[in-house]
Amino acid sequence: MRTVLIAEDDQHVRYLVKDLLTKEGFLVLQGADGEEALRVLDEHYCDLAIVDIMMPKKDGYRVTKEIREKYDIPVIILTAKSQIEDKEKGFSAGSDDYLVKPFEPKELLFRINALLRRYGKVTDANIKIGSMFINKKSYEVEINGKNYILPLKEFELLYFLASWPNQVFSRTQLIEKVWGIDYEGDERTVDVHIKRLRERISQTASDLIIKTIRGIGYSLEVTK
Repeated sequence: MRTVLIAEDDQHVRYLVKDLLTKEGFLVLQGADGEEALRVLDEHYCDLAIVDIMMPKKDGYRVTKEIREKYDIPVIILTAKSQIEDKEKGFSAGSDDYLVKPFEPKELLFRINALLRRYGKVTDANIKIGSMFINKKSYEVEINGKNYILPLKEFELLYFLASWPNQVFSRTQLIEKVWGIDYEGDERTVDVHIKRLRERISQTASDLIIKTIRGIGYSLEVTK
């Protein structure tokens, strides 16, 4: 599970972002001011930080600079300041992205996922789930001591589901995560790939199952 820090003194914005990210399977930590945000980072590993500029005790520019000095994580500045000079200052402080309030929640989510991919926070880790070991570097799947090579999209779909066990994803979400938001094909592509993965898993890993949640989507679960 990926962990995101929200450094924001506006409680409403913190709750909005936390609700959005929690629904997407992220663990969300919060800092109501700059100093508290940096303390959270000292105590907890985070994959990404969302930092407001106008915060008490330490502003977002200072917080971003200190994050950049100590941690190798992406930083998104989230602020009402929209002048080019403010953006320049934010990027100079070391931020990776800059989003102006008010913002579309989906846009924030797209930017977070893009940065996590860029930093290798999403796609570089191997995964062990049940009797299955997924090697992201070699694109091999090991089940009960035997290695299997899957077609690329099947592998990426399996890897994504295994990254979020027991989390239900809609077909649209899976299309966006595996095929990309610009994919113009039919959502039934997901059903075809899920069917093939189910057949492979049923023949090799008796402790795993891809469940269909009617009217919602699919999830990968450990049954034993």
